[in-house]
Amino acid sequence: MFATITYLQSGQTTQRRAFRALSELGILRDLARYRPVLCGTVPISIDVEGSDLDIIMEVYEPERFKRDVHALYGMQEAFVYKEKQIRQIPSQKANFSFDGFAFELFAQPIPVERQHAYLHMLVEHHLLLRHPDIRTKIINLKKQGIKTEPAFAQVLGLTGDPYEALLVLGQELGVIAAGL
Repeated sequence: MFATITYLQSGQTTQRRAFRALSELGILRDLARYRPVLCGTVPISIDVEGSDLDIIMEVYEPERFKRDVHALYGMQEAFVYKEKQIRQIPSQKANFSFDGFAFELFAQPIPVERQHAYLHMLVEHHLLLRHPDIRTKIINLKKQGIKTEPAFAQVLGLTGDPYEALLVLGQELGVIAAGL
């Protein structure tokens, strides 16, 4: 379902706006070599005011990616590029604003389907479909400034690290493969 952004065209207002911004910017086309996937709260309709458009990518040539991103988006408002290690994995991150949205580009040398942002979104989407009554609770917590994964953990009564707890729950529910 999340491999393309066509579902956004018939979604809620923010989703339709996101579709227009993504299409106008041409980001998914321009970065296609990196297998970009929109993740986060907008695809699963739990965004709040100020939610960004998170695009994750699979990158094995970080210097080339850095050059591409700077050339394509370096002139955008509030552009910032960072390189860091996340869970001992080299990661690239670029942030900028376009058409009223904050964008976050995130890249790791891991297939997008195995990156935590994607896996969290799959689990959260599954939980929202299975328990539609939690959507409002999640959104209300997010409006209070609580991040998405901690909000899910709080509503579901998960203990420990909320990011890991969601992955474990996703494995238990069969939403994601064990061992990821």
